[in-house]
Amino acid sequence: MSPTRIGRIIRRLRTERSLSQQALAVRLGISPSYLNLIEHDQRSVTASLLIKLTRALDVSIEALSGVDEQRMEGLLHQALSDPLLGAHGVPAQEIAALAAQPEAARAVLTLHQAFRAAHHDATRLMLPTGTRVILPQDEARLLYDERLNHFSPLEEIAEQVRAEMARTARLPDGEAAAPSESNHMIATRLRQHHGIVVRITALDGAFRRYDPDSRLLLLSDLLPRESRGFQLAFQLMLLEGREVIEALLQEIAPSTEDARIVIQIGLVNYAAAALLMPYSPFLAAATALRYDLDILSARFGVSYQQAAQRLSTLQKPGERGVPFFFVRTDPAGNMTKSFSACGFPVPRQGHSCPQWNANTCFATPGVVQAQVAQFTDGRTFLCFSRTVSGISTGWNDLQPVHAIAMGCDITRASEIVYSDRLNLQAPAIPVGISCHLCDWTECRSRAHPPLHHRLALDINRRDALPFTLETGSERLGGGG
Repeated sequence: MSPTRIGRIIRRLRTERSLSQQALAVRLGISPSYLNLIEHDQRSVTASLLIKLTRALDVSIEALSGVDEQRMEGLLHQALSDPLLGAHGVPAQEIAALAAQPEAARAVLTLHQAFRAAHHDATRLMLPTGTRVILPQDEARLLYDERLNHFSPLEEIAEQVRAEMARTARLPDGEAAAPSESNHMIATRLRQHHGIVVRITALDGAFRRYDPDSRLLLLSDLLPRESRGFQLAFQLMLLEGREVIEALLQEIAPSTEDARIVIQIGLVNYAAAALLMPYSPFLAAATALRYDLDILSARFGVSYQQAAQRLSTLQKPGERGVPFFFVRTDPAGNMTKSFSACGFPVPRQGHSCPQWNANTCFATPGVVQAQVAQFTDGRTFLCFSRTVSGISTGWNDLQPVHAIAMGCDITRASEIVYSDRLNLQAPAIPVGISCHLCDWTECRSRAHPPLHHRLALDINRRDALPFTLETGSERLGGGG
């Protein structure tokens, strides 16, 4: 990162916390004039001062490294490269300058999403509920990204419920119930505190049904144990976390009722995961195991996907895990869920890069694939992916399969077990956000030419690359 950017970041974080230069300088043990020079990029930041800044501003090293700005730059790059806008190549320095102004940048992204939603409506791709200013799923994803997918009030209510269940079970102080007992304890609390009876039965076209009038919770007999446990936890936190979740929804102020319901479901899911995988014990285990998901899921009695998604939430101030991105994608390349706490440019338009192991892992079902992936701007990530299979409801029902892709900035790779078999010094795999936005010119997997390069077709030539590209007078591979 350039010194210019870190000075800008320090100034932004200080302003967001309503700190004067005098107040921050006192916390850092330096003079206000020296801090002023740092913020205006006229002095470098030493390693010791960097540590002091993380404590004084209560942020991670990643936040000071510009991960938020990088994430915003990626989103802006995708939005401003939308062919529907007709904006041909906004310079990178202008995008970086805009990303440094979070409120203005978010306004641009909101306008772009509103434009796309209006375009969908105009082309008759509108959902039955009517016109939207922003699609509910997109609004939820923006919320999770802005908050690094961490919600302290939900962690607190989940911890409170766990402690009360432990007291009811007469466990010694500080002792948690074993994962094998959690389903029974949650079902018992539902019955004793809420009068809800749980039944495992055959359900037609559903995995969970709750009838508020009869206080009856039905769970499908097709659900495996870990999925059954999550549905029990969801129902319990829907009831016991109601006030906390309502307060969060009031603070978030979703733009539509649909968005409100989508976000509410996401918050209850978060609380359920926090109940089954308590923050501090889960983080301690994850760190000790170097984030080995198979062992983590077995130790906490949850599925691989549940453990993976929980890893993406460990960004509690003062007690942070490695910042991860999390993506769930289907074999067609559609992303059905995504979070990013490390600046990974999650694609928002089109399909993801075929060279990314989130796509190649479908060739080896159930096996973790790891790679070092690099984008054209130099950002490099450790990525690891594997497939997970959903529940089949019968012989004629095609079993759903998804890829769970995770990763972190390459500087944290040594902390992750999946880096052990990789040569971190070898050239990284070139990966793009999507073919339309990717500037890697020597790619044989490209499905579409990049928007910012002209084609140079030649009927008398067929190269190994799928497209011939021109940059000025330079010819860049490909053929018809």
